[in-house]
Amino acid sequence: MSITSHALALASGTVPHDIGASLRESFFMFWDTLWALVAGFTLSGAVQAFVPREALRAKLGDHRPSAVTRASVVGALSSSCSYAASAMAKSLFAKGADFVTSMIFMFASTNLVVELGIVLVVLIGWQFVAAQYVGGIIMIVLLALVGGVFLTGRLVASARVKLDADHHQGSGHVHSTGHEQGTHARRKQPGQTPVRGKAGWADAATYTIADLTMLRREMIIGFLAAGFLAVAVPTAFWHAFFVSGHGIWTSIENAVVGPFIALISFVCSIGNVPLAAALWKDGISFGGVISFIFADLIALPLVLIYRKFYGGRLALRMLVVFWAVMAAAGLVTELMFSAAGLVPARRAVRIVPEHLTWNYTTVLNIIFLLVFAVLYYMYRNRDKLGAGDGYAIDPVCGMQVEKSAAPRQSVTKDGTYWFCSDRCCERFARSRASLSGRD
Repeated sequence: MSITSHALALASGTVPHDIGASLRESFFMFWDTLWALVAGFTLSGAVQAFVPREALRAKLGDHRPSAVTRASVVGALSSSCSYAASAMAKSLFAKGADFVTSMIFMFASTNLVVELGIVLVVLIGWQFVAAQYVGGIIMIVLLALVGGVFLTGRLVASARVKLDADHHQGSGHVHSTGHEQGTHARRKQPGQTPVRGKAGWADAATYTIADLTMLRREMIIGFLAAGFLAVAVPTAFWHAFFVSGHGIWTSIENAVVGPFIALISFVCSIGNVPLAAALWKDGISFGGVISFIFADLIALPLVLIYRKFYGGRLALRMLVVFWAVMAAAGLVTELMFSAAGLVPARRAVRIVPEHLTWNYTTVLNIIFLLVFAVLYYMYRNRDKLGAGDGYAIDPVCGMQVEKSAAPRQSVTKDGTYWFCSDRCCERFARSRASLSGRD
């Protein structure tokens, strides 16, 4: 069916059917990945709570192999939220870390985390999980090499000066008043929680619930958009973006165009995995899928954040460099997997089944819903369980942040608030200003 005929069909009354089918596809994608989401975020919460990171963060002053490795490890142990990763990268840079190494931390945070791999294997297959991690390492190496040439010099020095100026200008919001939310008499270092006791597991549960809360918007948009792409958008539309049948040129074009779809889709973090599954079903190459998944860090809202953090010229250079290394990593990964015979030969006609059935997915979903209920109980009762020392909950997005490493904090007459990013801090300030104006 051509795009024109598809449009005529929509006009003749199939719109309700397509909307219903898209919503049904979105629901079954969510149902098929529900246990994987809970499992992935549970593991991520435990890693964030129990694995020490401060010693690694302190040694990121250059982009030599040892610093690149540390930044990659710290990133892989962090939350998968793209916004939080960009804010933490800025914070590392502002505190003296090398700019390229800070960006490597950001790349690892969104591409080497465990929850991403679990959802990938459920929706598309184990080959994509392997490609995600192999390609992620390739991308980090490329960023270290290319970034060492193009992300240094006067633009980076100017960005550091800008961040220093912004910090001093906002210094009135970073002093403690003694009314800190969620503080306790005793203290412990975040990220060094002993793997025992109710308090430690309550901290891990809080990370899990906070990350799910923070990323719920991205995941909802991702599933809804993927359902729409899988059902309502004709294959001919994608053929206008992704050429096929031209050998290596197809692989190159798809790997380059994949990040463009990510740029305009406004979906980042784990929310782009359902979209990747829909794109794979509709004909994008293996490398194009991988480069699309990598490109969550150049979704347009994040590019605008880079512009605010570092200035327009450096943000534009970051966009070009990121796009290049994401496309190159996707292409190289496809060539490697093709040579090894690991690229799937068939594409699924449907991403998920049409009906609910009593199978292993249903059983796993029931089990992990019970796990989620336990985690939520521990999250809601974290104070009673003695958890929360050194941590705070971002009042805007719900993310759990380490007070000592929080990118922003704000002192009000009600106490001190910590935020995962400048974005949340500014939204909080606007909200309070609006409330004050009404009063």
